[in-house]
Amino acid sequence: MPVLTRLIPSPVVVDINAGALDDLAGLLADQRISASGKLAIAISGGSGARLRERLSPALPGAEWYEVGGGTLDEAIKLADAMKKGHYDAVVGLGGGKIIDCAKFAAARIGLPLVAVATNLSHDGLCSPVATLDNDAGRGSYGVPNPIAVVIDLDIIREAPVRFVRSGIGDAISNISAVRDWELSHRETGEAIDGLAAAMARQAGEAVLRHPGGVGDDAFLQVLAEGLVLTGISMSVAGDSRPASGACHEINHALDILYPKRAASHGEQCGLAAAFATHLRGDKETRDLMVEVLRRHGLPVTPGEIGFTDEEFVQAIEYAPKTRPGRYTILEHLDLSTDQIRDAYADYAQAIGS
Repeated sequence: MPVLTRLIPSPVVVDINAGALDDLAGLLADQRISASGKLAIAISGGSGARLRERLSPALPGAEWYEVGGGTLDEAIKLADAMKKGHYDAVVGLGGGKIIDCAKFAAARIGLPLVAVATNLSHDGLCSPVATLDNDAGRGSYGVPNPIAVVIDLDIIREAPVRFVRSGIGDAISNISAVRDWELSHRETGEAIDGLAAAMARQAGEAVLRHPGGVGDDAFLQVLAEGLVLTGISMSVAGDSRPASGACHEINHALDILYPKRAASHGEQCGLAAAFATHLRGDKETRDLMVEVLRRHGLPVTPGEIGFTDEEFVQAIEYAPKTRPGRYTILEHLDLSTDQIRDAYADYAQAIGS
């Protein structure tokens, strides 16, 4: 009897541990990545430049490229600079902006990408998407998954703690996003991929229910693994649906309406997930989300990230326009402005703000 299965695009190597950078040269020498050691490494001018001093003696065949920022123009410029080098692979070494630029550049020149993350600010480090600023604001570009992911927990601990907190908010928001996907499946008949949903939900639940904090290796391990699994879940689904529902619609609305005042991606997504969970009437999960977000120093009200209640209401009203065709609790309830005000007032009272 034939065994039916499917191929899942995922990294051939995932190395998450303290001291992982010490093994980077050996990992890159893997025959599936670089037989010759001819590598193009994209770095930032800050932490990346410091890591170059540490790593370059072990990577004599590498050429280093400094990336100015997370824009489409920078990514195209990077690809143009790399395409003449005849490399085996591209390495993105840094935070989300550097890795997204490297993802786009690697896809443009047809090379595999190794993602070496220096912070855990969001789930994009292993996703099939590069998010880049462009003339119209910000765009998402489809790219292949990284061939390898390296996360050194010693390096993660050195990054500003706000980056870890942002990753926590983004991971927890998976729980709300999957609930929205299931809602759409029931109400509109949208197909749902059970494997992708399970991966994203369990990644979020593992972070939500872990008793540790941002200074604990055990917690950082769970967070890093959760963000990697979330990225793979998006590859399984073929889009961002497992990790993007009303929570991300509200996040995008805040970015669009108040671009110079927006907080970090994960801060906004965590807050929005708690509010979306309130809209579903799931008081138990809402209260747990709020408790955990507060314990990790993340916002649970708009005032904690510099927005007024009315500005948050306006963002919720605008949010469905950011993802046309996506069905979430916001589209399902289709609240008027006054109803959104009342819902937020109920939320604020319920969480004791």
